[in-house]
Amino acid sequence: MMPPPTKICFVIMGFGKKTDFSTGKTLDLDKTYKNIIRPAVVGAGFQCVRADEVQDSGLIDKSMYALLIDADLVIADISTYNPNAIYELGIRHAVRPYATIIIKEKDGKIPFDLDHTRIFSYTHLGDDIGADEAKRCQSDLKIRIEATTNASTTDSPLYDYIQDIEPLTLSSTERTRLIGDLSKKEGIIFAIVEKAEQHMKMDEFSQAAKLWKTACSKVPTETYFIQQHALATYKAKEPDELLALHDALNIIQELEPDGDTNDPETLGLTGAIYKRMWLINKDIEFLKRAIIYYKKGFQIRSNSYTGENYALCLDEIGNIEEEEDDKTYYAVEAKRTRKEILKSMEELISIDEENANIEDIWSYATLANCHYGLGDATKGDKYEAIFLKLADADWKIETYRTSKDRLIKLTQ
Repeated sequence: MMPPPTKICFVIMGFGKKTDFSTGKTLDLDKTYKNIIRPAVVGAGFQCVRADEVQDSGLIDKSMYALLIDADLVIADISTYNPNAIYELGIRHAVRPYATIIIKEKDGKIPFDLDHTRIFSYTHLGDDIGADEAKRCQSDLKIRIEATTNASTTDSPLYDYIQDIEPLTLSSTERTRLIGDLSKKEGIIFAIVEKAEQHMKMDEFSQAAKLWKTACSKVPTETYFIQQHALATYKAKEPDELLALHDALNIIQELEPDGDTNDPETLGLTGAIYKRMWLINKDIEFLKRAIIYYKKGFQIRSNSYTGENYALCLDEIGNIEEEEDDKTYYAVEAKRTRKEILKSMEELISIDEENANIEDIWSYATLANCHYGLGDATKGDKYEAIFLKLADADWKIETYRTSKDRLIKLTQ
């Protein structure tokens, strides 16, 4: 049960991994919540409730409307230009003149009219928040919370311009009913996601797939849940590997990878499914489709993961191609792609082994395979060692070794 709701902070934001398409950067927003927002909110003496902890579907429901009206404080993280968070922020600004804080990852555009000086900025590494940055933000956000709620200064653009309107309020009866409803629902989505991610780390993909499916049923519009459902499904290999891949393909099709998506995660997962189908039955059409999706992901966002797999698939098709001109083209294109990837990763290359971060784990796998593919085993071994040191799940090591073994076989 929730404690007496004397001070409630309602957090509106995306959750899971989201891509900011203005920068190509993918952010794990759950880490923002865990490492910055929640500690600061609790430290300031508020009960912290995140939007996904109260919704039963992808649509805003009555509990969320009530919280947007009545919460003592609302924090809106608009990173990656999340449409739900922006819509809910607009509702909050319409019903409350004060006690709303906007936060955002420092990069990326804000293509709408907000006072930029009021936005609390933080730095996100992609898969995590740096320890020093998390500590700084917790302290600074706590100070901002206390200043915002104590001063009751108008922070809504609507109430700045139109000063004769009265804010909405909830009756005491409605507020009591709301809190009773929340006490039954608090944490359900968040708990499901946490359990699913733990199963993934333990290579328990069947259990994870069931939980991701449940999460998808509760929030059917959430891209991250669909992606993880597809990933866990094909990793589970049940009832057999090929059928699992077909099931995963049906799941990822919900995100329309054949449409105008520019999400590298969606394109990469679709490419991975087709590549595994090719490895099982050697139908070249599957390999050609894998190349299409990997190439698109690399061209749109210069994504190193999709780029490295694009190069590997070029090696695969070049190995079976009979025309010498075509074989030469595939070899040259694979080499060019790997060189382009290495050039785009110069900043990561400059980091020494002792300062390597787990959020860059797949980048080190990519560096290793790119160097192996270009014939530089010394540098390949260097980055492989870093990857293996960072690997926190057996399936990650297995995935890397499978890819490396194919690469070595094709290029030597």
